Amino acid sequence: MALTSNRRSVLVDDVIEQLRAEITSGRWPVGQRIPPEPELLEQLGIARGTLREATRALSHAGLLQARQGDGTYVRATSELSGALQRLDSEMSDVLEVRQALDAQAARLAATRITPEELAHLGELLEQRATAWENRDRDAWVQADYAFHQRVAAGSGNALMDNLYTALGPALRRSMTAHWDAPGFDGADHRGHEELLDALRAGDAAQAARSATANIDATEQWRDGAPAHDEP
Repeated sequence: MALTSNRRSVLVDDVIEQLRAEITSGRWPVGQRIPPEPELLEQLGIARGTLREATRALSHAGLLQARQGDGTYVRATSELSGALQRLDSEMSDVLEVRQALDAQAARLAATRITPEELAHLGELLEQRATAWENRDRDAWVQADYAFHQRVAAGSGNALMDNLYTALGPALRRSMTAHWDAPGFDGADHRGHEELLDALRAGDAAQAARSATANIDATEQWRDGAPAHDEP
């Protein structure tokens, strides 16, 4: 039997790719409601059934989330990120994964990161310190996450960078929980500054040790022992 193309399937796949491009490019940011159905139908020039099939596929993949009576919202920027969000991981699970990712990212970044990226890391630590002084939790979490994300990006490993980005929502939730917990002293920057010093020196072993020390301190804090570093 000769295979024949299913033009409807081809059209749906094309619409899926167009919608995915809007999401992954950031033109439709996470948390934003996508344009209403009539607007999309007019822009794409397609049938309602085709659009709904495409949005259902992206919802199943975790990129979109339909809210009854409120529209469809962007949930994640990649299928991996969407899948991780559906897991709703415990903080302990996140820390165990970070033990491996943070250390290896730091080890690789020590020999691959650029001077421009190092300067950016220094700026992020300054933003983090300012946020702590102002008791601005959201700004602190964003700067803290961005610091670790930039270390992963500095590893020069695209898969490492993508994995860390996909973990972003879970990481930010764990950092927020850390801030809100009694006794947390986010003003202590030893772990981060030591990591940045190691990256500047190109010391891969020390960079990995510093990254691991950050996670160890967080685990000690969770177990009730005094800890001064951040998550």
